[in-house]
Amino acid sequence: MKVTRPDRVDFTKPFSTPEWQSAGGLYAAMPRDLLIVFGDEIIESPLSWRSRHHEIGAYRRLMKDYFRQGGKWTCAPTPQLLDDLYDADYIEPEEGEPHRYVITEFEPVFDAADFMRCGRDIFVQLSHTTNQFGVDWLQRHLGEGYRIHQIEIKEQSPMHIDATFVPLAPGKLLVNPEKLAKVPEMFKHWDVFYAPPPCTPVEHPMYMSSRWLSMNVLSLDEKRVMIEKGEETLIRDLKKWGFEPIPCSFRNFYSFGGSFHCATLDVRRRGTLQSYF
Repeated sequence: MKVTRPDRVDFTKPFSTPEWQSAGGLYAAMPRDLLIVFGDEIIESPLSWRSRHHEIGAYRRLMKDYFRQGGKWTCAPTPQLLDDLYDADYIEPEEGEPHRYVITEFEPVFDAADFMRCGRDIFVQLSHTTNQFGVDWLQRHLGEGYRIHQIEIKEQSPMHIDATFVPLAPGKLLVNPEKLAKVPEMFKHWDVFYAPPPCTPVEHPMYMSSRWLSMNVLSLDEKRVMIEKGEETLIRDLKKWGFEPIPCSFRNFYSFGGSFHCATLDVRRRGTLQSYF
């Protein structure tokens, strides 16, 4: 396995377009938000946060290198991020009310972390960072070779799917019992595992996510799974379910809003593209 890292970028510098300005950037810690890989193609996401508008710059050197080695490099339509994209009157819906999101359908936007790849089938949730326009753009771009399925969630303020719905290996699915409303019918022949409550202390500082980052694991193959070493209950369950968890210290990274899956992006895997359904 070869690990490469993004370039250092000064995110304290302000920037602007003719329509808006930002006091600075966010970070370049989460490549899983910015990029999504399909075979030999890497697609840049049209992010909806203004502060992340130039975040891809930290990865441009790597993108150019992949292209020179034969990879396909695609950039989704660059969003304008005008005020029309945002619901200025947004109020978080009460439990049982229809979902409502901070973003509108003004233009296609999505975070790659709202999609979960599973061979030829791609699973997505609509969220505060991904709209239907963005999902439709990606499906049309990918064509008939891939099928995108929208999952039903019950979280009122969703953002990113990888702490809700995690295919761990062919035939094995890990789901969040509090966030997933319904396991899709197509998984009826799979082993469905319900994640135990997180072990992260309630007082641990969390700014843009929940303690369910315990589920934000990285599957290396059909057996080995990287997981935060403090998530002892899930480690125990993974062993019981036939996996080989690899515990690593990563809890401090939780405070940035992610864990192993968020902080990595697999660009090369052995094997061939398959359909598991």
